[in-house]
Amino acid sequence: MGNKGVRNLFVFGSFLCFVVLVILTVNTFSQLDSRAPKITEEVDLGKQLWHKYDCIGCHTIFGNGSYFAPDMTKITEKVPKSYLKKFLVNPRKVNPSAAMPVLGITDDEADKLIAFLEWTSKVDTNGWPPKPVLGSKASGGGTGNVAYEKNNCSSCHIIDGVGGTSGPDITHVALRHPDPQWHRKHLDNPASITPDSAMPPYAQLSDDEKNQLIDFLLTLK
Repeated sequence: MGNKGVRNLFVFGSFLCFVVLVILTVNTFSQLDSRAPKITEEVDLGKQLWHKYDCIGCHTIFGNGSYFAPDMTKITEKVPKSYLKKFLVNPRKVNPSAAMPVLGITDDEADKLIAFLEWTSKVDTNGWPPKPVLGSKASGGGTGNVAYEKNNCSSCHIIDGVGGTSGPDITHVALRHPDPQWHRKHLDNPASITPDSAMPPYAQLSDDEKNQLIDFLLTLK
């Protein structure tokens, strides 16, 4: 191939790459609105509070931030908003051993922060962040294990060092509470067992699912 052929190949190749880049860019921007919900005033105020309290100094959203604390991108899909609000206002009341300090967040500010986090949870992130790898006791194929994961218990509780830290470590919960009726009452109405508990009630679970979950919890010795 002569110099003219090489020059033509370079020119047309570069032009083709430019056209492909333009098409991909237009296609990407055309999907943005469909992949993210509408930003309301409350969401915007919540984002401002996210920066005011420097939440990104410990947490991540959309892969940005620090990894000292849990990723918050999809947090409202994993944790009930009532629990999240109590934890934001006073994490040490929810969990005395919580690493998160009491920041002085008001109820109104908590509602706005949750609105922002609910917005991030609805953004299509192509499966990010990935689900955590389960600990040995929670990774088996039993029906109780399935119920444990289905109800996102690992978002708040630790088993064998794996899981969330906003709730108590339940690695040996069966030693502390061997009575299945205690667990049934706790699932139906946590506050009736532990006053001021931030854990939401799970009375809506079927009897079969409760039994599976209780049987699993009683293996944690």
